[in-house]
Amino acid sequence: MIPKPSLWRAIWGSVEFKLLLAWTAVVFITALLDSGHTYFYQPASSAELILRNTVLLGFFALGSSVIIISGGIDLSSGSVIALSATVFGALLILLDPEGFAKGSISTTAVLVAIAGTLLVGVMIGTLHAWLITAVGLPPFIATLATLVGLRSFGRALAPIMMNGKSQIDFPDRDLRNILKDVTSISILFVILAIIVWIVMSKTVTGRHLHAMGGNEQAARLSGIRTDRLKWFAYVLGAVTASIVGIISFADQGSAKPDIMARGYELNAIASSVIGGCSLQGGIGTIPGVVLGCLFLRTVIDAVSKIVGTGSDVYEGMIVGIVVVLAVTFSQRIDRASIKKYFSTPIGWASIPVLGITSGMALLLFFGNQAWYSPMKGILFGCFVTVCLAGRAWYETVIHKPK
Repeated sequence: MIPKPSLWRAIWGSVEFKLLLAWTAVVFITALLDSGHTYFYQPASSAELILRNTVLLGFFALGSSVIIISGGIDLSSGSVIALSATVFGALLILLDPEGFAKGSISTTAVLVAIAGTLLVGVMIGTLHAWLITAVGLPPFIATLATLVGLRSFGRALAPIMMNGKSQIDFPDRDLRNILKDVTSISILFVILAIIVWIVMSKTVTGRHLHAMGGNEQAARLSGIRTDRLKWFAYVLGAVTASIVGIISFADQGSAKPDIMARGYELNAIASSVIGGCSLQGGIGTIPGVVLGCLFLRTVIDAVSKIVGTGSDVYEGMIVGIVVVLAVTFSQRIDRASIKKYFSTPIGWASIPVLGITSGMALLLFFGNQAWYSPMKGILFGCFVTVCLAGRAWYETVIHKPK
């Protein structure tokens, strides 16, 4: 019988605890390297910005994580957000054209528009489930198709509603302030996260979703209705993205389907992976996903603080690096052996690539800092190369297989 680990060992080994430590380290390093020391002098505004971005990401990351745990993938979240924002604006125009023109929309029109937008999310999730279960498309292909198609639909809808304009502007300032209020949307997010956590960890549906993600064939043979579970997962993913579409419309003041939420689906997947979800399915926790969103948004905010102007250029690169590290260190490794990273010919060939990349990264991130000089970038690249070569030598010579 395998002994049960102690409480401290369980906490220390959890993804959530490691993410909290990593998040604390990011905040501390940012506070030191930020030339404006924003975290020290403007803690309230900094916290509000990170919280708002975390919550907006968290809404559709919850849905994305459920899909990933169930063994699927959703590449269409960003397009669903853009389409939902456009649909919400279009419904406001149709339901209360006079109020929309005057900037004072009736409460009834707002509530019906919200319900209609969420219904669109249900329809999109149902379409995904149908393409995957009935047509037989792989989830990657099905959601890749809607990634392109839904955004194009939004781009076609906006000019029809706005007499040729490519965007729908939010006219009601009071309603906009209500929908984007950080306190209100944070409370709504916490409620949704708790509900999803209960479903995934305390109900039969959650256990079946984990089982289906771990082995769909075995789950089906054991009597689990996998088609219904997929419908639930993809509908939840689309509806949470529709919620973000409504909030983003108010937050940004306009629905621009051509550029709105472009690439957001990758951030949702990244947050899920960072939070401990396995892309193979069957593994993941909702608290881990929430902390993954917080960690990712804090890292992105740190880049903007340290790099300054043009930091958005590096956002994709940072997300990619963080995801690679998260997946690498979350792999289950046999304690009796050592992971072989560089002992193969491909590993040796990758060492100079990683060294050069490290030196270039130092230049890109800190090139505008007073303490930086080109020689420091070169030395850092050489240092990384030497360290990796030492690791490769250790794997090849010292820890070679017997």
